[in-house]
Amino acid sequence: MADLTPIEQLIVKSMQELGATKDTSIKTADDIAKKSNRPKSLVTNTLVTLTQKGVIKRVAREKAAGYYVIGQ
Repeated sequence: MADLTPIEQLIVKSMQELGATKDTSIKTADDIAKKSNRPKSLVTNTLVTLTQKGVIKRVAREKAAGYYVIGQ
């Protein structure tokens, strides 16, 4: 996680604390925003960046997309 920015590290840590570490326990941006105590817009933008970096995976669903940390 050394190449991640402080906010990216915070989001990944929050996801790990929520247990979002496999595709059967995904969390929404709302869940992650509440846990990290950061604005949802910031969390959403960070989730996109983390997905592009291959750190997390996005799962499209009917309502809100879910996310989980890869390779934990």
